[in-house]
Amino acid sequence: MMLLADKWKDYELIDTGNGEKLERWGEYVLRRPDPQAIWPLPEDLGAWKNPHGHYHRSSKGGGYWEFKKNMEESWTINYKEMKFLIKPTGFKHTGLFPEQSSNWDWMMDKISNAQRPVKVLNLFAYTGGATVACACAGAEEVCHVDASKGMVSWAKENIELSGLSDRKVRFIVDDVIKFVKREIRRGKKYDAIIMDPPSYGRGPKGETWKIEDELYPLVELCMQVLSDNPLFFLINSYTSGFSPYVAENILRLTMGRRYMGDIYSGEVGIPTARENVVLPCGIFARWEQK
Repeated sequence: MMLLADKWKDYELIDTGNGEKLERWGEYVLRRPDPQAIWPLPEDLGAWKNPHGHYHRSSKGGGYWEFKKNMEESWTINYKEMKFLIKPTGFKHTGLFPEQSSNWDWMMDKISNAQRPVKVLNLFAYTGGATVACACAGAEEVCHVDASKGMVSWAKENIELSGLSDRKVRFIVDDVIKFVKREIRRGKKYDAIIMDPPSYGRGPKGETWKIEDELYPLVELCMQVLSDNPLFFLINSYTSGFSPYVAENILRLTMGRRYMGDIYSGEVGIPTARENVVLPCGIFARWEQK
């Protein structure tokens, strides 16, 4: 299954090739690396030659931005009724993964049609795309957890930009495993869980995370903070290199043993304007209430 992020107006994947992608973010065009785009560039480079910003990889690791045209340091783009702050970072990212809009649409539909209060736990929550989506859909409470203080601050800005400051959103800067353990001790319960774990990471106090060692135990741990009537559980990953069935199997061995529901997995991708090419951008696995 491939879920396509094809409902954007303020974002467009113009073209891909030679390990790069050309994107329009609002009024600005950016050229960035993407290891999945192993096919060649078109013969007519056209817009590739003169983007507003071009991120160059360094042979020593990392890279840098070359800005070829005047542009704002940061700006906003819309997805439906939501707004997000965009700015080029030193790690090539812009603060938003547009392919996740296919997951946002799904979780918003689940929450808005639940006909009951829904409490959501968003782990490895980054700049809060899913947090904004759940709050926008009317979730009773969203708990946003990320180890990076800067990313959590960015998520707060996105909530404010989207006019959702009156919604109940808890912003937590912490190691996700430690936080979930504390929630278990407090007896806290959630109806939906979202997680977007990195392949490798460090917590605010130097805690290490390796997805192959920690993902299954974390999902098992999260079972203890689920309500008796959960709505959904989403695992998303864009860096692990795992098959989607790895994440699906984890949900089958945890959620599937305790709750009645549907479990399935696949990839998320963005269609380009060029010859019906779809750029794969990661995997997902979902459990949802029947």
